[in-house]
Amino acid sequence: MGEPRHQSKMAMNLASFFQRDKTFKPKKKFEPGTLRYNLHKHANASLHAGIDLKHVVKLPPDEDLNDWIAVHVVDFFNRINLIYGTVCEFCTEQSCPTMSGGPKYEYHWCDGSQYKKPTALPAPVYIALLMDWVEAQINNENIFPVKVGTSFPKNYMSVCKKMLTRLFRVFVHVYIHHFDKLLAIGAEAHVNTCYKHFYYFVTEYNLVEKKELEPLKEMTERLCH
Repeated sequence: MGEPRHQSKMAMNLASFFQRDKTFKPKKKFEPGTLRYNLHKHANASLHAGIDLKHVVKLPPDEDLNDWIAVHVVDFFNRINLIYGTVCEFCTEQSCPTMSGGPKYEYHWCDGSQYKKPTALPAPVYIALLMDWVEAQINNENIFPVKVGTSFPKNYMSVCKKMLTRLFRVFVHVYIHHFDKLLAIGAEAHVNTCYKHFYYFVTEYNLVEKKELEPLKEMTERLCH
């Protein structure tokens, strides 16, 4: 009796997060009154109004592309963090000894400091390092300036591309290795919506290379007409 009730609660938490963004405490919040907070509200209002996701990702008139991307990087980070959180108890070093997306795709971790060379790691270790790394980039004001009038750095777009590419790999692993768990807790529709939003966004602005999207190509063709 305990497990289905636990799964039901997880599904409700996930549903309420996608509806109201209140259940899950984001890793980073936009402060009310700031430009990005208003953009964040605009993006979420459009998302929850049932507007076609292909149109939701379009840059609003007279808005800055760098700010628009910053808002979405943070939102996607929080949502993907939550999605992985719903299956992480099933993703162990024993069940997932490599960070993979089926037999054809395996990802090695390299961060230039602790792991100077690409290193094969169990999926939960890889994803924990990935989330910590993305959070560190988001909180680095040299990359994501918070003060009005401060310019984005020259490497801003390349860092965003790297973050989104790595976050996509979490989708790959969750869909290919833990899809049954998403179904069991009733989270498939919510995760699919998040995936479609992510996919339309990164393809609209060429933020993830096509070869990186290959592992979920068949599913993407079904979901993202």
